[in-house]
Amino acid sequence: MTDRKQVLLRIDPAVHDALAQWAADEFRSLNAQIELVLRRALDGAGRMPKKVGPLPKRGRPPSA
Repeated sequence: MTDRKQVLLRIDPAVHDALAQWAADEFRSLNAQIELVLRRALDGAGRMPKKVGPLPKRGRPPSA
């Protein structure tokens, strides 16, 4: 897996709660839900980079 960038995100608490609930409804982490929403927005705006990797697989990582 490639290195992932970290960002500090300051958002309204109500927006955070709504995103957290949406993520829980779809069995995702809040971080994964935010990335999904951002990717959809980039794709919809025609700004998705051509060499972007796929979303990381959901669930537990495979055992070693």
